[in-house]
Amino acid sequence: MSEARRQLYPTIQPYRTGQFDVGDGHILYFELCGNPDGKPVIFLHGGPGSGCNPSHRRLFDPDQYNVLLFDQRGCGRSSPLGALHANTTQHLTEDVERLRRMAGFGKVMLFGGSWGSTLALAYAQTYPAHVSEMVLRGIFTGRREELDWYYREGASRLFPDEWERFLAPLDEAGRADPIAAYRPLLLDPDRNVRSRAARAWTDWEGRTVSMRTLHDVAGGFGASDHAIAFARIENHFFVHDLWLEEGQLIRDAGRLAGIPGVIVQGRYDVVTPPKTAWDLHKAWPGSELQIVEDAGHAYSEPGTLDRLILATDRFTPHNQGHVQPGRSARS
Repeated sequence: MSEARRQLYPTIQPYRTGQFDVGDGHILYFELCGNPDGKPVIFLHGGPGSGCNPSHRRLFDPDQYNVLLFDQRGCGRSSPLGALHANTTQHLTEDVERLRRMAGFGKVMLFGGSWGSTLALAYAQTYPAHVSEMVLRGIFTGRREELDWYYREGASRLFPDEWERFLAPLDEAGRADPIAAYRPLLLDPDRNVRSRAARAWTDWEGRTVSMRTLHDVAGGFGASDHAIAFARIENHFFVHDLWLEEGQLIRDAGRLAGIPGVIVQGRYDVVTPPKTAWDLHKAWPGSELQIVEDAGHAYSEPGTLDRLILATDRFTPHNQGHVQPGRSARS
């Protein structure tokens, strides 16, 4: 009989919350959870633009970890909501470093999925001496082939019905480059225009993210202010190719040598297909790739959640685990 899959740890409340001024007019919401004397870990949420939620606190043993979670610039409980100024990958990378110092952390473990994996890689390649381990999920590195797969042709062939809904707000010319065509709609001064565009943008992601459940990200006919902010920020990053050189995060993965890492990847991830996780694994000396055969992109899918919590448990001070160099595994 196979072992039961791991579940989230019990609900936990932060022992500290606050607002942190990172400059440029941006104030970040942050929270610290778990054991104040535990192993430092920084949680990096997806999007970009989505923010943290209480379930994210529960990915870590609260007796073993001191977990810093924060909402990145312009999203969640950070302010100003939806702000695009001074909001780039480089700004967010430096925010992680500012928050690490603010919390009094030395070396930290990084945990990130989807866009969170992008930011984790960018930070670790900039500050490798500050990173103890990494647990990453649904790898996204912002290469043109990754963006084209999801926003031009690829995922559209698997979800033609949802793709048609995604293209509905665009004119015929705009459909050749949806990322660029959505930008003026998401920046339109008319809130109704922004709301309808954000609804279509978030629905495309919400309805392709999981093998099991349709996630209604925006809700209702239009979109909430937070959903508009999410769509605006995500589109803002993609229009600018994430302010990364083409292939940069794979090219520079050698800088991660000596940092143990677990990469958890759904086999049927339509948002960030396994090829990117495979490319990263091959380029990152000592990384471990775990392909979950019955999962898509969402961290909450049972097989993926099981692997993520097993990974965070492995790196606790109690277990003193380490990654076997070059190992790959399948569920």
